[in-house]
Amino acid sequence: MSPAALEGSFSAPPQVVTFDGLLSDFDGTIVDSTDAIVKHWHLVAAELGVDPKTILATSHGRRSIDMMKIYDPSKANWEYVSFIEGRIPKEYGSDAVEIPGARQLLTALEKTGARWGVVTSGTRALVDGWLNVLKLTHPEKLVVAEDVDLGKPDPRCYLLGRTRLGIENSSSIAVLEDAPSGIKAGKAAGFKVIALTTTHSLAQLQEAGADWIVEDLRSISVKAVVDGQIQLEIRNAYR
Repeated sequence: MSPAALEGSFSAPPQVVTFDGLLSDFDGTIVDSTDAIVKHWHLVAAELGVDPKTILATSHGRRSIDMMKIYDPSKANWEYVSFIEGRIPKEYGSDAVEIPGARQLLTALEKTGARWGVVTSGTRALVDGWLNVLKLTHPEKLVVAEDVDLGKPDPRCYLLGRTRLGIENSSSIAVLEDAPSGIKAGKAAGFKVIALTTTHSLAQLQEAGADWIVEDLRSISVKAVVDGQIQLEIRNAYR
């Protein structure tokens, strides 16, 4: 990290920014399932005969099907990927918690009628499983790994998310992300990205091009929804 970065702090004054919609990543942004995912990849690596450290070094924020294409193309199909991901919440449910502030933010988005959705590299089986285990608000608009030909950092997942929000021509969209691949996808789609330091270093998030960097979702709240637009307050961003 550069000396300049070390001089900063998470202390920017509150800022209210208006968007037409909000799209959030899931794992590492809404749910912290790191321990469960580590156990999962150790199990899968053993089944594949691969060093789990090799997989874990590059798997975060990427689709399992893309990892399978690298390590065992014969298993790069949605039936297998949905099976292995669907068992994660069932077998390791106690190893996941919500990201601080996630429950409050999702509840506020739902109650205010904001346009919002989740865009994730996980499968539908994985997302549904975690939402049920943690009893979090389920997004009506959801883009999962199976929905796109290319995963993050390709932007098409976020562009599809915008379409599902019904605001095809808008670039006024806030993206919540924790991984460099997701930040790059959001920026490539032309959106503004708020990054969380929940899984990656400040330097990595800066390098990926995040517009704001906060520690977790306690720094993000919905002030109001007016004429369909979300007024988001961002507090204690890095400066």
